[in-house]
Amino acid sequence: MVRAIGRRVAIFVVSLLVASVLVFLACAALPGDVAQVILGQNADPAALEALRRELGTDRPLIMQYGDWLTGMITGDFGSSQLTGLPVADDLSGRLGVTVWLVLGGMLLALLVATPIGMLAAVRRRHASGFVVSLFSQIGLAVPAFWAGIVLVMIFAVRLQWLPANGYVPLLSNPGQWFTHLVLPVISLAIVQGAVLVRYIRSAFIEVLTEDHLRTARAIGWTQWAALLRHGVRNASVQVITVLGLQLSTLLVGAIVIEQVFTLNGLGMRLLAAVAERDLVVVQGIVMVLVAAVLLINFLVDLSYLAIDPRLRTQGARR
Repeated sequence: MVRAIGRRVAIFVVSLLVASVLVFLACAALPGDVAQVILGQNADPAALEALRRELGTDRPLIMQYGDWLTGMITGDFGSSQLTGLPVADDLSGRLGVTVWLVLGGMLLALLVATPIGMLAAVRRRHASGFVVSLFSQIGLAVPAFWAGIVLVMIFAVRLQWLPANGYVPLLSNPGQWFTHLVLPVISLAIVQGAVLVRYIRSAFIEVLTEDHLRTARAIGWTQWAALLRHGVRNASVQVITVLGLQLSTLLVGAIVIEQVFTLNGLGMRLLAAVAERDLVVVQGIVMVLVAAVLLINFLVDLSYLAIDPRLRTQGARR
């Protein structure tokens, strides 16, 4: 067990290191010059060279990467090349917006999709199961941003029940924090819920055909009781795998939703930094998002060990 966890920790650390190299090189390959953005297109060449020396963009890439990586390890993401403000302070105020949005969307999708997916599996040969499958297929075709626009038109513009945009921190006003997140979270949850319904349905259909479920039915358990008692754990491995993948895609979807609802999260800051060619900010945000994806995959791997004892014994033998 310890060896299996240690191996996964090592893979996580190496993946972070490789990802940092790729993120740095990708940002360095972006066209444009931040010094040109700051001083303008008609700037004096000597002034441009002086500013590049001041910003450190004239040094070899290996030196720039070394300083950036060392800073990240110590919690220093550098300073914005345009504003001079620390990137860590800028991101800390926006990280909460994106985290609440992603976690809220996934939690809502999971709470709704789990019972519906189980129902679709149990009733797969009935009309109700067909209807659930049909609506989940339709949900897959609905873009999150389009769902957000429709929700705004109905609940914010026409009914005026909820705000159309903006964000209020939780500690400032919990009530307004909740109302401002309702529509963005539902917009993300619609698409993610449709994906989860299909995978949960498939996982539980597979479980229903296993011998131990038929044995439980034979000794008098109802189908639902046998499924809840003996089937959930077996199906959870597949569901957790999909959940980890969907959390990664939710981070990307959150960038679009932040634009629709004018939420000052990491997504909006990333797009602004790319437009301004503020590479230090771009690198910091992208690295945070990549680290979040890798951390999610790491936690999914650890959950496999907790759910399936066979993986622990396999890790011990290796």
